[in-house]
Amino acid sequence: MSENETKNLLEVSHLKQYFPVSQGLHKVPLKAVDDISFAIRPGETLGLVGESGCGKTTVGRSLLRLYEPTAGKITFDGEVLFDSGEQYDENGKMIVDAMGKPIYGQKIKKDMLPYRKEMQMVFQDPYSSLNPRMTVEDIIGEPLDVHKLYTSKAERREKILSLMELVGLNAEHAMRYAHEFSGGQRQRIGIARALAVDPKFIVCDEAVSALDVSIQAQVVNMFEELQEKLGVAYLFIAHDLLVVHHISDRIAVMYLGHMMEIADADELNNNPMHPYTLSLLSAVPIPDPETARKSKRIVLEGDVPSPLHMPSGCPFRTRCKYATEQCAMEMPQLKDRGNGHFVACHNK
Repeated sequence: MSENETKNLLEVSHLKQYFPVSQGLHKVPLKAVDDISFAIRPGETLGLVGESGCGKTTVGRSLLRLYEPTAGKITFDGEVLFDSGEQYDENGKMIVDAMGKPIYGQKIKKDMLPYRKEMQMVFQDPYSSLNPRMTVEDIIGEPLDVHKLYTSKAERREKILSLMELVGLNAEHAMRYAHEFSGGQRQRIGIARALAVDPKFIVCDEAVSALDVSIQAQVVNMFEELQEKLGVAYLFIAHDLLVVHHISDRIAVMYLGHMMEIADADELNNNPMHPYTLSLLSAVPIPDPETARKSKRIVLEGDVPSPLHMPSGCPFRTRCKYATEQCAMEMPQLKDRGNGHFVACHNK
């Protein structure tokens, strides 16, 4: 295996996730995720930001194949987990035959059960992601049962109690049910469940949004300590750009199913290039009153287009003051503008 293949823990190429939606007698595709590519290195945190409905959660679920991807290629730890077979040239354009139909290579769809131990997810909604009929001990112990990670009941209970302590829950909580806890405590149960199998990669889908502000810092610090101790990599999906900047090594910005910009966290914060990223960062609250008064909020005009009726070319062009005719004709590709700073924009 080449050095290039082993460098990244996770590689995602041209991922697409379309959902059929009925409109009258016809079904049209809702393009929740439309042709995105990125990679995550071992022990790295990639923050994924964007407004509600842009496809962040769908990306996370598609990576773990909780949603079966429509197209694309997912490689984890050197193993191809999913490949729909489409071929692309060096410019990222799909290779087609004389009739305009895609030319397919080998299709791969591996059984995910052996990889569930390596790839886990902390779900966004702590109310619906926990079984109300199971005690906390059984919820956290379920992954241990599935993957047979203990030799005795005493070892199982010991592992569960140590996981509970790790996320700030008391041993006395073990025999309680999920409905007896607050939203923040339920999220901690979900985090403990994800950590139970010592994964290499965790999708954190709004993992701290349900927590009180006073507790968020503790949980974010816990994620960082676990990363240092276990070398686990995260896809950290969130709305709060301050939290994302704090925990992430790199940040990716999504808009309507497309990747707009990817860069190191400090680079993106100090030198944003895409007009959408500029607008997002301008909305971040500034704690210093004087600096806040001098800063100018970039307010986007118009409404977010429907993912059922996407504009041609760049999806952001209907709200962008820099839009040109080229933006309407062609979707810009992510291009490296130096220092690993990738931007999908014709005018930047």
